[in-house]
Amino acid sequence: MTTTRFTVHTSLSPSDVLAVLTDFGPARSRWWPNVDDAHFAVHGQGPDWAEVTEGTAMGWERERYSWDGAAGLVTIDTLDSNLWAPGSGWRYEIVPAAPGSDLHVSLTRIPKSFKGRLVAALVPVAGPRALGRQFQSVLRRAEAR
Repeated sequence: MTTTRFTVHTSLSPSDVLAVLTDFGPARSRWWPNVDDAHFAVHGQGPDWAEVTEGTAMGWERERYSWDGAAGLVTIDTLDSNLWAPGSGWRYEIVPAAPGSDLHVSLTRIPKSFKGRLVAALVPVAGPRALGRQFQSVLRRAEAR
């Protein structure tokens, strides 16, 4: 099991960050570079949860998102994936930080396949920097809206 952590700062309010993370509309694949239209589907959604499949041909996951806006927490549990076993997932903590918010990200990966083991070996090395830049890019575009 590999766990990687990083923090991204944004000028967005905590509620705006939550809205970006939990927007499962048709534009999601344009916002998130690790999601393409062919590997994105919303299976169900409620006021504080969503079950979606998202990813790319290289790696996709069916996930259950759960969030608590008042606490500033979003958890994503892997239900199925071509790379990751159950127990994998993401945890986002959104904390007010003048001006704006800090997004604390924790990513846990339990490989399910040979390709998953290869990717999992790279996550601790390249993950914080590459994923941090990806999140920063998404949040910067949301700031510009």
